[in-house]
Formats: sequence, structure tokens, C-alpha cells
Amino acid sequence: MDESTRGTISTITAFFLWGIFPIYWKALQHVSSTQILAHRIVWSLLFVLFLLSIQRRWRGVKTVLSFYHHILTFVVTAFLLGANWLTYIWAINTNQVVEASLGYFVNPLVNVFLGMVFLRERLYRWQKLSVLLALVGVVFLTFRYGRIPWIAFTLAFTFGIYGLLRKTAAAESLVGLFSETAILTPIALTYLAYLGFEGSSAFGSFGLKTDALLTGAGAVTAIPLLLFGYGARRIQYVTVGFLQYITPTLILLVGVSIYREPFTSNHAISFGFVWVAIGTYSTSTFMTRKRRIPS
Repeated sequence: MDESTRGTISTITAFFLWGIFPIYWKALQHVSSTQILAHRIVWSLLFVLFLLSIQRRWRGVKTVLSFYHHILTFVVTAFLLGANWLTYIWAINTNQVVEASLGYFVNPLVNVFLGMVFLRERLYRWQKLSVLLALVGVVFLTFRYGRIPWIAFTLAFTFGIYGLLRKTAAAESLVGLFSETAILTPIALTYLAYLGFEGSSAFGSFGLKTDALLTGAGAVTAIPLLLFGYGARRIQYVTVGFLQYITPTLILLVGVSIYREPFTSNHAISFGFVWVAIGTYSTSTFMTRKRRIPS
């Protein structure tokens, strides 16, 4: 199996997991979004520390963090990641799953734009058509929403820029995630300590199930991010953008089928454009690769 294939499988798996994780965060609806975020950060760091220890990869951490510009990059990606996590959790736990899914429909278009502008990635004719079709679908749904979908655009742009910086960062996904969570953890621990002192901490107050879900947030957060970090560095960023439609499709299905959020004719029209775009892009990419392989 070549690097590109492994990268594709890893990226698809990450997007699938992200697509079904609203179910996990919905189970913590009784806990404030900021408190869930703080636990995600702390437990993610501990989970990554465990992985780094058993894999003996501390030399990689030392190498990356010995350069000032690497540290600066991870400071930026850490806060982008924190903003994305907080917005997503808040949207899920305030019954706005559909708008969250819209954010991840917009995100691939942001990825395509960033890939073309900053990474000089080329699009062929049919791939350009697929981008246009997806854009029409997302813009249609956005305008039919009746208001500025700030949740959607916050999710799209924070994760789009995060993904671009992580693709160009000189670090493997595990080392990068360690750096990001290590930067955010002092803030998270200070906040959790304040809640404990004030007597409003959720941990230890709502029973074993809540404690287990908060603790498990580390693995739930880290695993798909590591898969994404591994995959995004091995395939074209434009391809990453289109594979990412897996996540919003699943999120929307979860919101509509499980949490009974409305799915209107406007959603159906938008989905139609998006899925035609995905089919067009996938077919074009397959045919282009086939022509390049000697018979």
C-alpha cells in the first residue's frame, strides 16, 4: 500500500469519526461547553503523552520545539483548534447540529481555496466544475437559512486554516497535537481549578457516566486528529477538501434522524448539488490517475 492510499484511508476514517461524534458530545449536554472544552484539552494532552512515551518519540518533540518559528506556528494552530472545538461543542449542545453540518460543508471549499492559493495545487477542468457545483449548493443553503450562519463560518475557517498550517508544519501529527494541547492546557487547568474552588465543577458531581465521558474526551479528540494529521500530509489538500464532505453528511444525518432537527426541501436541493460535485470530482480524479498509469 503506497503513501497516498494510506493517507486517503486515514483521512476518510478521521472524517467518519468526526461525523458520528455529535452523539458523544450530546451525552454531555448537561455540562457547560467551556467546561467540556477544558476537559478535552487536558485529557487529550494526557492521552498524547501516553502515546509519545510508549513510542519513545520525545526526540521529535525536542527537535520541533527547538525552533522559534515552529513554536509560533503551534501557538496559532492551538488557538484555532480551541476555537473550533468550543464552537462545535456549543452548537451540538444547543440543538444546532444542522448548522454545524453546514460549517463542515463550507470547510472543504475553504480548503480548496487555500490549497490553490498557498500550495499552488492545480484543478483540472472537471474538478473546477465540481468546485462550482459544491459552491452553488452551499451558497444556496446559506442564503435560504435566512440569517448569517456564524457557527458554520467559524467552524469552516478555523479548521480550514488549521489544516493548512498543520499540513505545512514540520512535525508529525502526534508531535503537533502534543504541542497544541500543551500550549492550551495551562489555561484549561486554571479554569478547571477555578470551577473546583467555586464548587461548580461537573467532574465528580454528575456520576460515573459523566466522569467517564469527560475522561474519554482525550481519546475521542486525539484519535481522529492524529488520523487527519497523518493523512493530510500524504494527499493533495484539494482531495482532503472533498473527502471532508463525509463529516457534514453524517452530522446532518445524526441531527435529522436521531435528534429530529428539520430537514427541508432547501437542504435536499443543497445536498443534491454537493453529491453531484463529489461524484464529478471523484470520477475526474480517478480518470486522471488512470491515464497516468502506463498500461
